[in-house]
Amino acid sequence: MLRTIILARSKTRFIPVRLSKAAVCCSSAPRHPFLRQPSSPSSRDSPSSRHSSSSHAPSSSQTRASSASASRKRLVILGTGWASYSVLTNIKKSLYDVLVISPRNHFLFTPLLASTTVGTLEFRSITEPIRNTIFRQPSHFHLASAIGLDAVRKRVQCRSDMQPSNVYEVDYDALLIGVGAVNNTFGVPGVEQHACFLKEIDDARKIRMKLLSNFELASQPYIDAEEARRLMHTVVVGGGPTGVEFGAELYDFVEQDVARLYGNQNQMARVTLVESKQILSSFDARLQAFAERKLRARDRFELVQSSVVDVGPTSVTLKDGRRLPCGLVVWSTGLAPRPFVRDLAVKKNGRGQIMTDHRLEVKDHENVYALGDCAEIEDDPLPCTAQVAERQGRYLADQLNRQAEGRKTVGFRFKSAGMLAYIGGYQALTDLPDVKLKGFPSWLLWRSAYATRLGSWRLRLQVPIDWMKTFFWGRDTSRF
Repeated sequence: MLRTIILARSKTRFIPVRLSKAAVCCSSAPRHPFLRQPSSPSSRDSPSSRHSSSSHAPSSSQTRASSASASRKRLVILGTGWASYSVLTNIKKSLYDVLVISPRNHFLFTPLLASTTVGTLEFRSITEPIRNTIFRQPSHFHLASAIGLDAVRKRVQCRSDMQPSNVYEVDYDALLIGVGAVNNTFGVPGVEQHACFLKEIDDARKIRMKLLSNFELASQPYIDAEEARRLMHTVVVGGGPTGVEFGAELYDFVEQDVARLYGNQNQMARVTLVESKQILSSFDARLQAFAERKLRARDRFELVQSSVVDVGPTSVTLKDGRRLPCGLVVWSTGLAPRPFVRDLAVKKNGRGQIMTDHRLEVKDHENVYALGDCAEIEDDPLPCTAQVAERQGRYLADQLNRQAEGRKTVGFRFKSAGMLAYIGGYQALTDLPDVKLKGFPSWLLWRSAYATRLGSWRLRLQVPIDWMKTFFWGRDTSRF
């Protein structure tokens, strides 16, 4: 017979107490107030039932705390990208119980992600742990993925990223969908298997490892010249800011570090940027022309106006039949909805984005909001940029605060603060509403602007230090 021993304390010593198996089974651990088993048919708990009961009369302080918690609405945030993080850092947690669900436990400063692929910056210099925002309870952050939504019962179905077999439901009073988007492969064969994307830290780490591996392999004595040239050729697909900035960072790496560390081998290193239309199409035409002129003037940097129709393990094939042997393909060509968004039974546009009104509320779904790359405002389409997502997050946090305080709310209006892009060689583009800059002065502004926009003082110190280390001692080419 199974027996459990519990140490019961007397005045001076611990006395072992034996419980029968039946007694142990009858005692149950308190349930987490936010979680439900997905198979539970019961209706949603009342606010008073969200807190565990006690057999003893509560103290006055416990009663006040319980009353305050019951009066707060539960705000569930899906995602930790620009939009969601902006809400999280601006919402008044005295007014809401804020719970975040995301498979990523950090905020990523994406405008500087390309710099980490070659070691200009270190990975942790552009990430901010989500728990640093300080939650009311440790369990208010779930390292999990949203896999379903029951808008009628106001529940989100989640799958734990720590234990994928564990599926559970979370109740909400207000839901914020800010899960972002994934890269769009446009159905091109081989992209998922052979290309690298550039949206997450894991992507940047993969690119960095592949680059260093290719350069080291190309220097091995048994590798012939033709294979070495293939290994050191990188093809970038997509001429938007991400593709151009990665190409620029790689060009700097080759010119400043590969030449120093690998000698004449840097002459075999090449970058090809493939874009079907125009590079940096969202920028002012004069800045666009300046960027194209600078890129075309560089040795071993080629701009190709075409489309990729196939990606293989050792090459890419263009629409005109031309084949480009290469050691690395970086794919940056637009966005597609995540599976969670794709499966939602809500109104969407032709690109699969959730349609919202001017208050960012999902059409026909009260207290469900969508913002950032996964959503579009009806009759007011906006670009899928970090600036738009961050501004929407700030706006929605303010409106939710106003709503909880009984103040008047207003619709969202966006006015662009401008765009920045690095094109390599200490040159950049600055496209502001009233100012257009290019070249070195623009590069100074580019670095200054991003250094001040980082999420915390820790990052604002780390990034300039990384830049200084790179300037004086070069990039770290350690492979691990």
